[in-house]
Amino acid sequence: MQPINPINYRIHIVPDLTGFEFGGRCELAIEAKKPVTEVKLDILELAIWTCRIRLDGNLRDCPFKIDPEKEKVVIFLPEPLSGTLNLEISYRGIINDRMAGFYRSRYTSRDRIRYIAVTQFEESDARRAFPCIDHPGKKATFDISMDIPKDLVAISNTPVKSEDPIDNDQKRIAFEQTPKMSTYLVFFGVGEFEFTVDQKDRRVRVATLPGMQEFARFGLEFGRKSLEFSESYYGIDYPLDKMDLIAIPDFAFGAMENWGAITFRENLLLHYPNITSRSGEERICEVIAHEIAHQWFGNLVTPSDWRYLWLNESFATYFGFGVVDHYYPHWKTWQQFLYSMTGSALVRDGLHETFAIEIPGGEHVVINASTAPIIYNKGGSILRQIQGYIGDDNFKKGLRHYLKTYEYECAASHHLWEAFETVSRQPVSSMMQSWIEQPGYPLVTAHREDRQLRLSQERFTYLPNEFDQKWQIPINICLFLKDGTIRQISLLLSESEQTVDVEDDVLAYKVNDRQTGFYRVMYRDAENIIELGRLVQHKLVSPEDRWGIQNDMYAMVKSGRSPLGTYLEFIENYDREDAYLPLASIAENLYSAYITVNSDDKEKIAATAVPKLEALLSRIGYDPTPEEDHPTALLRDQVIWDAALYGSDASRDFVRRQFTALKNGDPVHPDIMKSVLQAGALNGDEEAFEWFDQRLQTSQVEHERMNILTAMGCFKDPAVIKKAQQYLLDNVPARNQFIPVVAMCANPHAIGLMWNWYVSNLKRIEAFHPMLYERVVAAIIPVAGIERPDEVKTFFERYRSQKDVAKDVINLSLERLEINLRLRNNIQ
Repeated sequence: MQPINPINYRIHIVPDLTGFEFGGRCELAIEAKKPVTEVKLDILELAIWTCRIRLDGNLRDCPFKIDPEKEKVVIFLPEPLSGTLNLEISYRGIINDRMAGFYRSRYTSRDRIRYIAVTQFEESDARRAFPCIDHPGKKATFDISMDIPKDLVAISNTPVKSEDPIDNDQKRIAFEQTPKMSTYLVFFGVGEFEFTVDQKDRRVRVATLPGMQEFARFGLEFGRKSLEFSESYYGIDYPLDKMDLIAIPDFAFGAMENWGAITFRENLLLHYPNITSRSGEERICEVIAHEIAHQWFGNLVTPSDWRYLWLNESFATYFGFGVVDHYYPHWKTWQQFLYSMTGSALVRDGLHETFAIEIPGGEHVVINASTAPIIYNKGGSILRQIQGYIGDDNFKKGLRHYLKTYEYECAASHHLWEAFETVSRQPVSSMMQSWIEQPGYPLVTAHREDRQLRLSQERFTYLPNEFDQKWQIPINICLFLKDGTIRQISLLLSESEQTVDVEDDVLAYKVNDRQTGFYRVMYRDAENIIELGRLVQHKLVSPEDRWGIQNDMYAMVKSGRSPLGTYLEFIENYDREDAYLPLASIAENLYSAYITVNSDDKEKIAATAVPKLEALLSRIGYDPTPEEDHPTALLRDQVIWDAALYGSDASRDFVRRQFTALKNGDPVHPDIMKSVLQAGALNGDEEAFEWFDQRLQTSQVEHERMNILTAMGCFKDPAVIKKAQQYLLDNVPARNQFIPVVAMCANPHAIGLMWNWYVSNLKRIEAFHPMLYERVVAAIIPVAGIERPDEVKTFFERYRSQKDVAKDVINLSLERLEINLRLRNNIQ
């Protein structure tokens, strides 16, 4: 890396929302540690007009050379220079429609199509908006100004410093200087924004498009609460004078933590009474808390290189759930964390095609369908493991020490471990290196031999492996004695095998108590499995443990270590289960098997699932009630659809009545709306498709639009499925085109039609936003390839050799296909 550091960027932007171009001027102050003859800056899709340097009070032209392949401009200085250099660069750029860099987002207001222009720079797209050193370790301050039409509003990271009229019905907006920060956190936007200000903490505002302020209150209130929690827990005040939460119509990601100007998809910030479900409310809170945690983890303390990106995302993921649990403990959010974060991370990281949390080659790390489950989900789960190891108080003190030591600077993984070691006096660094610096995770095998419990570790993968890896595993074991008492054992398993002494009167043992550790467990002794089943029946182990026992068992099925029949037999112990976490997991596992196996075995799984789901729905009721708890509302919407798909007459009758009422204009409760729409499509025809089309075109609510698009992937009639496939290409906004595709790939009636559709429309599908294209590939390959594995494998072997597109996702998806093919032969 060149021996220069940026000090300050003074950026002036003149956007044209008619021609979708912008003019720019960047005055860049840099510090050269030793004499340099050239300065290299990152640029992409910018036309550079002039480059000049200020010497002796005068501006002198500098020749420059652009290298589009390397995304660089090289500015040649008039002589070797060191110290503070002041460059001035004039340029023009595109306000693109690709949801990256400085881009446009379309909406309708007062029956007219209008646009806003906003930025999305993570990881390396600031270079699309201004010449810069586009690396997280190269922090600087920013002074941003914009010339915009006088009837529009501009937003940036900091408050407005001045607003002055200029020619041609324009005004010039200048913003306060930012703190020292990375380029990917810069934000500027222009449009018809309206602000709703929190009355208890006026630093917090929600920015919406016209007519949407009434839907901002829910997110605004939780934004203020999240800020309050963060300042208290981290022990450092939020350093800016404002925190804007900005709703954006077109957005590829869920949200982005731009310092002081956080952007969101509309459905993740705005709350619509009688439309937003309880699941939607929880997701809004979780995402807001996640992004506000970033104001400390990522913004205040930034990773020194992209390989340490997990320091941002893991903490934000962890506290996204922690803050919600603090304010709404009755939502049982940590059960949601285990189900959606830890569970999905265990699945993703069980592939050969994986990587370490601390990703090698940090210059090229991007957040995508391959990396996100590791950086976010696994990373957050490892933090939960650390907290369980060193204790809540030491965890909090260690984070405060880390943040205070490196505020406004950059940090690496070892800085965090050292902070935890300082406060806890535990050997955190040596333990965590085994979890952060190597891929995968362990399978702990447990076997009792007389008065000894023998534990061994190896890397878990679904497909056979010969990896020679070890972890330092914090193990908590719960021993259930014959007299009804319980005893705990804790140890650090660092060798390949270790024994633990146990008493004769131990009836059963459960390894990984409350599922705090990030590993799977396989029990070798059949008697212990039987006793664990009895403990599950009588709910003598926690919901977390009831989840973990069966979920690990299903992983053994997928990896070929155990037949599916053994799992189906064991889950009979859950017939009286009432906790969300194990029930949601069992439903998901049955569904996973159902869409993978052949027709005859589908009938066997449906025969197992239907009576269980009908009994569950009979207990909790098909209709939501005001007094029911939050997890029940989430579970019902999932299992109604599952039961209807499996052929449950009771479920199909219920959703048929609800869908008919909906088409007649009667209300349907938001907590079952998604499943009603899905089941309505399942039994629907061309007329139903037209109803969905009309409903989608007239909806003004993103939460509802996403539910409709999911349902449009759930048709049973092949002719209607093909119509929906074409419809999503022709009529669905780019940000949402992946939604019906993913739904179709989870619909056994549509899976057989997905491969020909993908191949026939490849050019159009490849034009999706890169992250959204990867979601499509990841959905299609593992299931569409089951009936034609050789064809799909051959196609992508050729594809990978010809195109440098989505290679990681293609590789992991082909591995998932192989796992599914093996599962088909592991039914007995």
